[in-house]
Amino acid sequence: MPITRPKTGIGNFGIAMFAAVWLGAVVFGQRVMLNYDYAAAAPGAPPSLWPKDSSLPRTEGLATIVVVAHPHCPCTRATIEELARLMAHLQNRATAAVVFVRPPGVSEDWTKTDLWESAARIPGVTAINDTDSVEATRFGAQASGQTMLYSAAGDLQFTGGITASRGHAGDSVGQSAVASLVTTGHSSVNHTSVFGCSLRNPERATN
Repeated sequence: MPITRPKTGIGNFGIAMFAAVWLGAVVFGQRVMLNYDYAAAAPGAPPSLWPKDSSLPRTEGLATIVVVAHPHCPCTRATIEELARLMAHLQNRATAAVVFVRPPGVSEDWTKTDLWESAARIPGVTAINDTDSVEATRFGAQASGQTMLYSAAGDLQFTGGITASRGHAGDSVGQSAVASLVTTGHSSVNHTSVFGCSLRNPERATN
């Protein structure tokens, strides 16, 4: 007499439906992550000439790179890594200042994160504690990672980001543009998108 197996209620159709739902969730999750990675931050509006009232250090005869950063923005770690690569490539042909915003009401130690320490270790780079975000405002920065290149004469040559996406180190159009401008004086690109958190709220991409 044949043995009748009890029905489990999950046949091939149920398995197929489960697989389809799971695959859809994976695709949706990947799309959300990609949208976040490549979501440009609010663009900055840096002055075309070096601000006369800025106290950031400059070296006569050299171009100056200015990076404005939020000390608690996780995306900015990639920008600091790329700045280190860029400065090594430029070999003392430019100096750089990383301006860490410090909102009112917080202590100086609030800015002394691992990002600060990483920036301060880069040869040719000065880490700046920007009390009340005064310098960030002078340079019209809106997002962490906003990078500007000023010539030795104080002319703005580049503004934007030096990473290709949010929080990911690697070759980028912005980094190449800055390197070309410093070493040759020319670049076909003088503006790129910034992929970083808002300086006002490091959990958001825009203000």
